[in-house]
Amino acid sequence: MSTRRPIAQLPDLLISQIAAGEVIERPSSVLKELVENAVDAGSQTIEIRLEAGGIRRIAVIDDGSGIEANELSLALTRHATSKISSLSELESVFSMGFRGEALASIASVAQLTLTSRTREASHAWSFESGMAEPIAAAGALGTTVDVRYLFDQVPARRKFLRAEATEFGHCIDAIERIALAFPEVGFRVFHNDRAVRQWLPASALQRISDVLGDEFNEHGIEVNTPGGLISMLGVVTRPTASRARADRQFLYVNGRHVRDRTVSHAIRSAYADVLHGDRQPAFVLFLQIDPSAVDVNVHPAKHEVRFRDSGAVYRFVSQTVTQALSGTAGTGGYTAPASHHPAGESFNHGLNSVREGNLSGQGIAGGSPAAAPYSWQSVAQQPLHLRDNHPSNYPASLTPTQWQPIYQPLNEEPSTWPLGRALAQVHGIYILSQTAKGLALIDMHAAHERVVYEQLKHALDEQTLPQQTLLVPVVFRVTEKELALVQECHEQLLSLGFEMAAAGPQSMTLRAVPAMLARGDLEALARGVLRDLDQIGASRLLTEQRNTLLATMACHGAVRANRQLTIEEMNALLRQMEQTERADQCNHGRPTWVHWNVSDLDKLFLRGQ
Repeated sequence: MSTRRPIAQLPDLLISQIAAGEVIERPSSVLKELVENAVDAGSQTIEIRLEAGGIRRIAVIDDGSGIEANELSLALTRHATSKISSLSELESVFSMGFRGEALASIASVAQLTLTSRTREASHAWSFESGMAEPIAAAGALGTTVDVRYLFDQVPARRKFLRAEATEFGHCIDAIERIALAFPEVGFRVFHNDRAVRQWLPASALQRISDVLGDEFNEHGIEVNTPGGLISMLGVVTRPTASRARADRQFLYVNGRHVRDRTVSHAIRSAYADVLHGDRQPAFVLFLQIDPSAVDVNVHPAKHEVRFRDSGAVYRFVSQTVTQALSGTAGTGGYTAPASHHPAGESFNHGLNSVREGNLSGQGIAGGSPAAAPYSWQSVAQQPLHLRDNHPSNYPASLTPTQWQPIYQPLNEEPSTWPLGRALAQVHGIYILSQTAKGLALIDMHAAHERVVYEQLKHALDEQTLPQQTLLVPVVFRVTEKELALVQECHEQLLSLGFEMAAAGPQSMTLRAVPAMLARGDLEALARGVLRDLDQIGASRLLTEQRNTLLATMACHGAVRANRQLTIEEMNALLRQMEQTERADQCNHGRPTWVHWNVSDLDKLFLRGQ
């Protein structure tokens, strides 16, 4: 039986070491705190020097406002800070740091030297833990924090550090996250006296490109939504540039890099229609919110925040990203993937395939698509073949006896159409089109699938999804489980335009389907919907679950491979794509079209070389 120990106040050093355990995990944690302090000091240039991955040394040199000589010792004291002085300031924090714990915590587990000079001082002053008073030192305007031998005096923590290369990688990640948030600040990084990174002051979009490379430049869509209490700036990547890992997702709230489930789920929901399986989007987004509406004091390392109105933030982020991804065909698109050809060069992936410029915004390039020679009221409604005695004016409608002229006079030159004029059908799968700047190749099934899907969603949202009763009902064999599912989900099926009923112990009768899908493979369509309902369950269909069903319906309702189309039908599909949201990719995240500029074609044939 253990004896009772009296309650006693912990020594200051032990208190600091406990605090260090919460905020100082590895060299990158130290680096983050020091660089954020340098940013708070108003620095224009920050130099970082690392040795042995930051294990042996981390030095951060800034040209900020500096620290007065008589405040240097206080700076290494716990809960001493210049960032806040009252509860009201804590509830509306603008700075990166505010608790006053970082320097004291670091000093308790490493050798820390603080050297600083203010604009008014004639020379710099230096101080380290254990000194009675600061001493005069050489130094330029600003502050240098030199941390050496991290965790040497705390063996239990030291043994958890990884190899130097691993720790150096974490340090670079930490620097990149801060550099993205403060593009107006220049950064220089040295490792073992070798320069490894340098970023000059730049615009936010240029800094993203400088730090993260061509991925965001080639596949990015700019997000810029100014507002009052909340606004957002940044870049999201097109769904076709999705990744297997979530390692290129950077979210900032008031300049602070954070992980937040509310915002992450909002972004994921915006990509729900265009990402396949477990693929992950890449993004760099800067959310600016009234500081009083967000609590940053909820995590020891300040990695998390809490929003006062998380629902409003969710809706704002989801709608903003959805709008950015909802560009219509021809607003950027995709160039042909790299391939080997006589010129020995690869095609350029990028947003500049149809119109010039990187990180382009939304909108239809070159003019409105409204002036199309044919305007399908619903592409899915049409049987995709024309009646022989009216080849140029009348596509067939839903019933063989009903005809509707939908020809529209040509009000614009074909050169203004983003997806150009159809030339031919290739192998019964692709449409070859000539655009103002080159050639486009369109996957007709993938493109038509997106068009049908968006029409189904719109019709269901507007409660105008027409149902067509079949003249000859479709009877097919099913399992007892599927029969029970139809009875259980009868209301959901009716809302989607389906009328099904049991025709026997193991057979089903399909009597009505959504009108725009009436010409597809109806048995396959019904089975696909039942399969999705079985996975979703009989509960009320939520938006994401409903969209999964609609995606299945659209896939079965889209034009199939080897369906022969006329030039007029191909052009009609291209014009419909130009008016459809997210027409650059199908419901599974695959591209619906690729594009070659004339210059790309010239390279194939060595023209001009």
